[in-house]
Amino acid sequence: MKFSSIAVLAFGASAQAHCIFQQLSVNSKSSGQLVALRAPNNNNPVQDVTSNNMICGQPGSTSQTIVDVAPGDKLGAYWQHVIGGAQFANDKDNPIAHSHKGPIMAYLAKVDNAATAALSASSLKWFKVAEDSFDAGSKQWGVDHMLSNNGWSYFTLPSCIAPGEYLLRVEILALHSAKSTGAAQFYQSCAQIRVSGSGTFTPSASQLVSFPGAYKAEDPGIHINIYGATGQPDMGGRPYTAPGPQVIQC
Repeated sequence: MKFSSIAVLAFGASAQAHCIFQQLSVNSKSSGQLVALRAPNNNNPVQDVTSNNMICGQPGSTSQTIVDVAPGDKLGAYWQHVIGGAQFANDKDNPIAHSHKGPIMAYLAKVDNAATAALSASSLKWFKVAEDSFDAGSKQWGVDHMLSNNGWSYFTLPSCIAPGEYLLRVEILALHSAKSTGAAQFYQSCAQIRVSGSGTFTPSASQLVSFPGAYKAEDPGIHINIYGATGQPDMGGRPYTAPGPQVIQC
């Protein structure tokens, strides 16, 4: 399915750089296109951190499938420019424009039923399980690693995650325009998973956040100039800290 929700040609370059998380993999085996995913039906970012769309992106695809995973599994999120892949032949912005540097983060929210759980800030409490941020040594961002993996971003599900059903929220934060307030771009979808095993992790109050609410527009990891004196997105030699809570430790 191609990008049908927006008249692409009318928007031109402004719509050319975006992306959508649209496949989940477990130990390098994909569950299939939009299977077990709540994904937006267009590739526009969320830029208002107070919007309910910060939960799983704009309303779009739904699924009744729940994917079985185990603690320690290698999970993957597959990003493409539009639903189905490239927007057109030789799409240089597939899976995302190289200029869109930033971290990739993964959160879990425990639910009774991952296929039917309501997307509500009051009912979903999230804890961060993975983060691919900025490596000051290599000057590489999480997005750079995803591009190197042909659209896949990977992380290992922590070994202590308790069994049960969860929503898995994976998010790119693109910071190429973030020197202006409200110009950071968030791309996120949620996968529906069922965790097996005998893990016992229970997040503390300080590890739990709500969306919207976890981020503020003026957070230093969101309103930031990532460019150094030479104009490169290298933080000018400074460290970068992604927004939200720290990744849990087992």
